[in-house]
Amino acid sequence: MLSKSGYTRPHAAELHSRLREPRRFLQIVTGARQVGKTTLVNQVAERCGLPHHYATADEPTLRGPDWIAGQWDVARLLAASAGAGGALLVLDEVQKVPNWAEAVKRLWDEDTRHGHRLKVVLTGSAPPLIGRGLTESLAGRYEIIHLPHWGFPEMQSAFDWSLEEFLFYGAYPGAAPLITQPNRWSRYIRDSLIETTISRDVLLLSRVDKPALLRRLFELGCMYSGQILSYTKMLGQLQDAGNTTTLAHYLDLLSGAGMLTGLQKYAGAAVRRRGSSPKLQILNTALMTSGCGLTLEQARADTEFWGRLVESAVGAHLANAAAAGSCQVFYWRDRNREVDFVVSAGRTLTAIEVKSGRIRQSRPGMAAFANVFQPTRRLLIGWDGITVDEFLSKPVEHWVAP
Repeated sequence: MLSKSGYTRPHAAELHSRLREPRRFLQIVTGARQVGKTTLVNQVAERCGLPHHYATADEPTLRGPDWIAGQWDVARLLAASAGAGGALLVLDEVQKVPNWAEAVKRLWDEDTRHGHRLKVVLTGSAPPLIGRGLTESLAGRYEIIHLPHWGFPEMQSAFDWSLEEFLFYGAYPGAAPLITQPNRWSRYIRDSLIETTISRDVLLLSRVDKPALLRRLFELGCMYSGQILSYTKMLGQLQDAGNTTTLAHYLDLLSGAGMLTGLQKYAGAAVRRRGSSPKLQILNTALMTSGCGLTLEQARADTEFWGRLVESAVGAHLANAAAAGSCQVFYWRDRNREVDFVVSAGRTLTAIEVKSGRIRQSRPGMAAFANVFQPTRRLLIGWDGITVDEFLSKPVEHWVAP
């Protein structure tokens, strides 16, 4: 099953438009592995009409700032011989170069002083590391385009996937041709995506004193996606003598890598949200299903598992929008009353309940939440509410915008 020829993510138009403007800003394209950053940037580079130079730091051995300077000089030569539009430099996975931000700042400011007509696009798979470099060294010089995991409309458009295929196989376009061989697909997700992300985007670039604990935390998150677990209970499940601060830090690292996040309890005031038990939420359902040992048909027949999968897909849709800055996502619970997701966008508060056929008694959570917080709107997904495919087919802003 191959992608339709010429498919391009919608974000390409935004980047292309920015590169055609006469003003100069560093363009930063961030996102998890396998969301199409490199493909998108190369597509735009080919179509923008500028001479361009592409180089990647995604190598097992970390490169140094001198490598950035060398690539920059190659692009400067292209710009010097080009017309008034100048040239384009693309540095892929730049966060893997130590002190990359300081090197980029020095070179960028030199170009600005000397009037070099060079436009620059940087990509990175570890948003926290990219973010540190931007805030510490590059203030006022950049714009960001965040690429989330692919959504249902994109996988449907590129691969003709049904809703059930999207829910089970997730949103990694590189793995899509392998779904006719389920065992091979599962191995590819685990070996080429999960292991590579953990070992090269998390462990290699961040301080992790207990790598085995981080790996087990990720596995636990995949098993319990959509469920609320206290850090103390997690440590019990993980059978580790670590502390809750370490666990929270590792969860932040996995979130920054686009794998697993912990939604906080909504409490109205931000100061009261911190320290709550997180609701574990995977950011791509392939992370949940690749290790479950079930086929699509078996998963569909397991009502309990399929219900958790549907809720996790809805949560991933919301969490990816939050990672892009479109909203904030929480959950709410008070004793036995619970609301699956609470979404804050500006002054609009949306409470969302997912009814996916999962066997459970009806909960009075929505009415109790509305009585306390007066949400702007209440959404039911599934059953006689908004269908799952309709919800996933529209951007989150459609449902939660003011």
